[in-house]
Amino acid sequence: MKMRPSGVIPPMTTPFGRDGEIDFKLIAPQVDWLIGAGSHGMAAGGSTGEGHTLDHEEYRDLMAATVEAARGRVPLIAGIIVDSTRDAIRRGKLVRDMNVVAVQVTPVHYLFKPDEQAMVDHFRRMADETGMPIIIYNVVPWSYLSPALLTRIMNEVPLVIGVKQSAGDLKLFADLMMMAPDKLIYSAVDALMYPSYALGAHGSIAAILSAAPHASVALWDAVKAGDHALALELHKSLLTLWNAIVSDNLPACTRYAQTLQGLPVTFSRAPMPEASSAQQAAIGRALAGLGALGAQVDAAE
Repeated sequence: MKMRPSGVIPPMTTPFGRDGEIDFKLIAPQVDWLIGAGSHGMAAGGSTGEGHTLDHEEYRDLMAATVEAARGRVPLIAGIIVDSTRDAIRRGKLVRDMNVVAVQVTPVHYLFKPDEQAMVDHFRRMADETGMPIIIYNVVPWSYLSPALLTRIMNEVPLVIGVKQSAGDLKLFADLMMMAPDKLIYSAVDALMYPSYALGAHGSIAAILSAAPHASVALWDAVKAGDHALALELHKSLLTLWNAIVSDNLPACTRYAQTLQGLPVTFSRAPMPEASSAQQAAIGRALAGLGALGAQVDAAE
């Protein structure tokens, strides 16, 4: 792999119109805004982008439009959220000839959990048939992979280059960092980015980064510079925002936060509800506490 993406990598929201169709002309403004905030990369088609609602053609077109908008300025990761090895391979093949550095793949997420060997074989087949570097998105509660199994998959399947580790258990995160020191371990523990970075995370891919990219980059920079007083201050403010957006309609709350900072109004796909009045008020207060609302005019220009 020529590029090892690191740092703050926001997962983009997908700009749906009120009718539920993708408004492709609104992809570029979000890409430019995230890059302008100092983001080190981007991901598209993941859970924040409601990738589970996209058919194959929409997924292909979304990724193509995102690649075009990024113009090679930062590395782009393609999210894949499907329930079979066949569909994961098909989506990987759709993006392998695009300017995408890796695919971010969830374990199958329906009710039934494959055993460990089946999970290894799932990622091995995807690697063999797509030739794409793979980042495992370890997020599915009933199909959550242990540090030992993740390490096994990465050791047995060289194209599995890393893990995006979710859930709030930093012990599991720390174990994974120790067990796979040569792999890329990204934090998706939105509430605890500061300690994740202090533990040595190679970067982050999480909704909070898309909701507040400027502050998220500032937090990364503060930890890298050893300015832990500033990092703690930013952590507290970002945690306040996270507490305002974390909900079953997290993508909708994330896009509302983006709208308050100057991005065009977009919508989530039904049946996901939009941010409620109470959520909107809490998000506005949290962004004001971050000083993010004062930049909304510049972000929109």
